[in-house]
Amino acid sequence: MRSVLIAAMTALIVSLLCTPAVVRLFRRRGYGQEIREDGPSSHATKRGTPTMGGAVIIAATLIGYAVAHLAVINQPGRGPTASGLLVLGLMTGLGLVGFLDDFIKIRKQRSLGLNAASKFIGQFVVGIAFAVGALQFKNPAGLTPASTQLSFVRDYAAISLGTIGFLIFAYVIITATSNAVNLTDGLDGLAAGSSIMVFGAYVAIGFWQFRNSCVLQPDLAQCYTARDPLDIALVAAAAMGACFGFLWWNASPAKIFMGDTGSLAIGGAFAGIAIVTQTELLLIVLGGLFVIETISVLIQIGVFKLTRKRVFNMAPVHHHFELAGWVENTVIVRFWIIAGLAVAFGLGVFYAEYLSAGPLR
Repeated sequence: MRSVLIAAMTALIVSLLCTPAVVRLFRRRGYGQEIREDGPSSHATKRGTPTMGGAVIIAATLIGYAVAHLAVINQPGRGPTASGLLVLGLMTGLGLVGFLDDFIKIRKQRSLGLNAASKFIGQFVVGIAFAVGALQFKNPAGLTPASTQLSFVRDYAAISLGTIGFLIFAYVIITATSNAVNLTDGLDGLAAGSSIMVFGAYVAIGFWQFRNSCVLQPDLAQCYTARDPLDIALVAAAAMGACFGFLWWNASPAKIFMGDTGSLAIGGAFAGIAIVTQTELLLIVLGGLFVIETISVLIQIGVFKLTRKRVFNMAPVHHHFELAGWVENTVIVRFWIIAGLAVAFGLGVFYAEYLSAGPLR
């Protein structure tokens, strides 16, 4: 537990103290955000605000993870794990895809960066690399970081996806989640604040899975088969601390935006953590706000193509409420409440399943 706290505090301090320096650096270099011309008029004042702040979140997470392991370097069996490194690799890889997208926006002085095909190719390469790696690296108990079984709170042993099916499923989860966080990142602090809650949930889930691991307690009917749950709790804690520190500067009025660099990286971290903790479908509940934002875009596009009419004033749905007259901070806080309710419900489902679980292994 100490290493989890060290990871969170280290990442928080790094993010909190380093973000102002990055703001100054990006301002000098002119790395400012371009604003959608069809967006709310109130956003015009945000043009030129430094972007690509997600680089700080990624760096702080990596540093928090590394420092936490250095703090327990003399304890046997407490080094970095395949699961933790794979999730961090996925987070960093998608962050690089987002960085390219952000950099093109800055260089071209437009609100659109990589085209859709290029972005999906980048997500495909990074996602498949993660998925292939997650089926390797067996530990002494014969467990790999990921399982080819479909999972909600734990694996459904009767539903096997097979290797190819798992690779496709993992890619869909990674792409959908990273894009969902990207769509949510439209108001100051909205994505960062909501992400803190989801990462916090995975700290609790990872630690609970560790305390009730099938490796540690093979006779426990409700045990979990996740390979490295404690290290994943550490990764989630580092990412949570990094987002906390970043939120201090990203809160309205934002001094810096995370950009696609941050939103794709955070979404990738969610997907990777869900896969290696065998809670892929539970992520839909925990990330309920991100699901709502994505569905609003799909509805808007689908209905407009069929009827040439709009369901919302603008999509994603947070912009709908802005255009309906809600103050930006009101939208942000109320959406944080929705995110918190989704996380609370998801944790309730997770714990309720544990209480009611029979001999599932």
